[in-house]
Amino acid sequence: MHREELMSTPQSWAGIVRMPPGSASGWHHHGEYDSYIYGISGKTRLEFGPGGKESLEGEPGDVLYIPKGIVHRELALGSEEGAAFLVRVGKGEPVINVDGPAE
Repeated sequence: MHREELMSTPQSWAGIVRMPPGSASGWHHHGEYDSYIYGISGKTRLEFGPGGKESLEGEPGDVLYIPKGIVHRELALGSEEGAAFLVRVGKGEPVINVDGPAE
């Protein structure tokens, strides 16, 4: 997963995230940030919830919302690179890697 920062303030972050086809991010959360993801290309699955068993899928034009503190990971589905415009609103460390969500 490659994140390109477009702008940052003490209370927000905006950028572009790109994922190669078939790739998956590690489990993480965004601390005190709420995240808004607008799909640009590719199809993405967002896994979260107890044991990571819940999921949402997004395509270009979809907006996904991730509340602060929610442990999740993203997967790029299909054969096309996944790209999205990402806005985070909050404060603190923007990405906190973890082992995975609790059961």
